[in-house]
Amino acid sequence: MMPEQFSQHTRILAIETSCDETAAAVVEDGRRILSNVIASQTDLHAQYGGVFPEVASRKHVEVIHAVVAQALQEAHLSIEDLDCIAVTRGPGLVGSLLVGVNTAKGIALGRQKPLLGINHIEGHLYSLWLSDEDDQIEFPVLALVVSGGHTELYLMRDHLEYEHLGGTLDDAAGEAFDKVGRVLGLPFPGGPAIDKASENGDGTFFRFPRAVLEDSYNFSFSGLKTAVLRTIAGYDPDRLPVSDLAASFQAAVVDVLVVKTARAVAEYDVSAVHVSGGVSSNRHLRKVMAQRLPVPVRFPPPILCTDNAAMIAAAAHRHFTSGRRDSLDMDVLPSLQL
Repeated sequence: MMPEQFSQHTRILAIETSCDETAAAVVEDGRRILSNVIASQTDLHAQYGGVFPEVASRKHVEVIHAVVAQALQEAHLSIEDLDCIAVTRGPGLVGSLLVGVNTAKGIALGRQKPLLGINHIEGHLYSLWLSDEDDQIEFPVLALVVSGGHTELYLMRDHLEYEHLGGTLDDAAGEAFDKVGRVLGLPFPGGPAIDKASENGDGTFFRFPRAVLEDSYNFSFSGLKTAVLRTIAGYDPDRLPVSDLAASFQAAVVDVLVVKTARAVAEYDVSAVHVSGGVSSNRHLRKVMAQRLPVPVRFPPPILCTDNAAMIAAAAHRHFTSGRRDSLDMDVLPSLQL
């Protein structure tokens, strides 16, 4: 048997620094993860109750080179073995994005490698292709991205073909989780903390509003957030029913997400629903989606729900094999649309 040659596969080094995670990964053929390194800043930002942009960008500068080096080491590859350097171009925090993009440009220029700037949301969509279920995916699929900064619904007719059906008009679902979690006195980030606090709570104890917005696929969580805050304000802080409040808030968010998604499934006759982003690891969301939708619902494994570079490499693979290349004068786009 002939030894495997690097030219037989497409290997992409991807860098992700859109918010507060410094990540680098090497992925083969858009599917096989050779390494996926994530340096989290969660503890650093916990004291602020949210991400502090300047602190995030400075931390990226401190660790980015070590994270990239570790990703290459774990993949047992050198930069010469790679076919492309990919990086998140946007959307995200401008200071954070600049660290990743400039690092990727330096590697691409110094080693004469192709460069690709990838949309962060598109990366979340392609996190579903980094699993054993890849071969089972048939288009069209409905894709719901639910994270700290995004709540977006897309119809994906084929690879790299998206129709934006609707998105958040105010707070994203993950942002609402963080804000409510902070007021409840729960640790940052709020999503996992509310999920855990809800275990012993009654999701029907408080009937919080659902902004269904019947005429669109857009989402709004600001009214829900305000209703929760007003309810909390009416309690003695020492007697706050944290578990019931967390469970009732979580139930309201999940209900809206499921109702919107179910309506889109019925209208567009999709083969499956893909749910990605940090909130997609929420256990109640996974359970209710599976129970109430008439088509298969797929979620990434938890490590691929939050921001990571493997998903950026997976998306980059589709662009790279289609012939796309970006120039070295590519700039960050903090409000980049998909």
